[in-house]
Amino acid sequence: MGANTSQVSDLSENPSLKALVGPESISENDPFWNQLISFTFISPTSSGDSKLLEEAVIPLAKILIENNPRTGNFGALVRIFLGRTKELKISTECQDQLFIWQAHNALFMIRCLLKVFIREMSEEELHLQFSYQERAPGSCGETGREDLLEELLSNLVHLIVEVPLLDITYSILFEAVTTLLVFFSYQLFHKDILRDGLIYQHIMKGRCLCLTSRLVKTLLYNFIRQEKCPPPATHIFEPKAEGGLLYGLASGVASGLWSVFTLGGAGSKAGMDQEHNPLPLSNQSLLLLLVLANLTDGPDWPNPYRQAITCFRNTQDTSSLPVEQPHTFQINFNSLYTALCEQQRSDQATLLLYTLLHQNANMRTYMLSRTDMDNLVLPILEILYHVEERNSHHVYMALIILLILTEDDAFNRSIHEVVLKNVSWYTERSLTEISLGSLLILVVIRTIQFNMTRTRDKYLHTNCLAALANMSAQFRCLHQYAAQRIISLFALLSKKHNKVLEQATQSLRGRQGDNTALPDYAQDLNVIEEVIRMMLEIINSCLCNSLHHNPNLVYALLYKRELFEQFRTHPSFQDIMQNLDTVIGFFSQRLEQAGSDLSVERVQEVIMKGAQALPTDRLKKFPELKFKYVEEDQPEDFFIPYVWSLVFNSGVGLHWSPHGIELFSMDSG
Repeated sequence: MGANTSQVSDLSENPSLKALVGPESISENDPFWNQLISFTFISPTSSGDSKLLEEAVIPLAKILIENNPRTGNFGALVRIFLGRTKELKISTECQDQLFIWQAHNALFMIRCLLKVFIREMSEEELHLQFSYQERAPGSCGETGREDLLEELLSNLVHLIVEVPLLDITYSILFEAVTTLLVFFSYQLFHKDILRDGLIYQHIMKGRCLCLTSRLVKTLLYNFIRQEKCPPPATHIFEPKAEGGLLYGLASGVASGLWSVFTLGGAGSKAGMDQEHNPLPLSNQSLLLLLVLANLTDGPDWPNPYRQAITCFRNTQDTSSLPVEQPHTFQINFNSLYTALCEQQRSDQATLLLYTLLHQNANMRTYMLSRTDMDNLVLPILEILYHVEERNSHHVYMALIILLILTEDDAFNRSIHEVVLKNVSWYTERSLTEISLGSLLILVVIRTIQFNMTRTRDKYLHTNCLAALANMSAQFRCLHQYAAQRIISLFALLSKKHNKVLEQATQSLRGRQGDNTALPDYAQDLNVIEEVIRMMLEIINSCLCNSLHHNPNLVYALLYKRELFEQFRTHPSFQDIMQNLDTVIGFFSQRLEQAGSDLSVERVQEVIMKGAQALPTDRLKKFPELKFKYVEEDQPEDFFIPYVWSLVFNSGVGLHWSPHGIELFSMDSG
């Protein structure tokens, strides 16, 4: 980085970089700047190499921090970049690749230095670093006329929304997005959520405000397009017959950028293929979008970026709004839906899907109207199926998405009409043919069982059961295995209930006359009984509303009828057990009348005929099971730490942030 440097170990001795950070001021008209930003540099190819680069920059940046108040060289570098970007759009139209390349290099250097500055100083001190200019000894080195920090922020936003995404602009657009993320990375150095500050003010209220909708739309389209980093041959310069030094420098940095752009990944457990990311601009754009959307509201103004995300509309929507909404825009919903379906392996794509489903009514209505919901639901189910390999936040997001979807009755009906063939990732049993609804039930039950044996998280239990409850009235033609797993889960809960009850009884007997504190078995028992009650309500809801559609559930219920004996007289379950007793008794009688030694096929035939004959008025009606996701049930500021954990893991965050790592380096188990 700087002139002809080729590797990290050379940085500290590079003459151009030593001049930049040194004690001598360099005029903006000096040819030095043109030489400085025409460098070739083999960029990192792994997170370890990226860390080495950061560590190599630290001593140089610290020297610059010490000398910059006298030299103003950092401000001069920023102004050199700003001067290049004023003509960037024209340069793109004219295919002036050298101009774009130099602007990119200048911004790359600014970003590397900023990462250290943000670690070493407050926002106020950072603002001063931008304001220092060349001065004589004893004179003031600041200027009050130009706010270079705001100018740079505004320029970066303009660059992102105005410069078209082409092979020759890919690298500088990536740098612009990443530099904005670096500006926000002050959060990585604070345990508490930041709710104000200079950068926050500039982005939320300053000159950037008028570009809110354009920025959000551009970042969304960057995500939608999923453009891969252009190969080195086309990235900056095309080879020319005459070759020469200029092309040598350019092709060198192109190859280096190709390497660094395939770095990183976020959120998922190590071992997932996250070391190489071929979609860096898409990934960084999505991270920036999530950071902007999760900035806290001001004391007397809402977050404009969240407003833009919650109200944008489909390009196909030609209706007029009764009240004009601030920062609204239109985007192609079909393209966005397709991108969301394809990218659910990443935490950030799942978080975007949650945000749109929960906060944008237009997008939620569109998604629920799709006839190919399996394209969206299957990736979410795969996240839950591989729960051991996902961090807890990714699992939560997937569950909340399912809960929001199951609030819609049409969705609950339609998923049983979608038939899937050979679900390859479901390995516990060969499923050659199964409905999407039955698969959803299987995966949610598996998640509950995993939680019971591993994490024991009540919030996760609640969401799983709520989704099943929402679906239960529309259960249709349940797969034999899905019906078995519903009853198997009840058997597991019953066994756990008996175990805790026995422990409580033995503890009481063994402690007669002992006044020491007892283990809180009563609380454990209460929690288990709440879950058992919910499972009974789910089974009952299916029997009351769609018994004749679910012979496999009736079969499984009869096969394990002894499980329910102990709960008949239990005061917590007596009312709900009446219907199950009625169903079990009715079908047991029909089977007795049909004779003994019945085959499975004959039993199923009796059940199907009996389902048509059972009078519905014999089953007691209970209130409909309906649960809605309420964001207030989440821990305060749940999403802000989650978003920043993704930023931190993506490589934007500094590897050595002292406070932020405690708050934002989330668990992956």
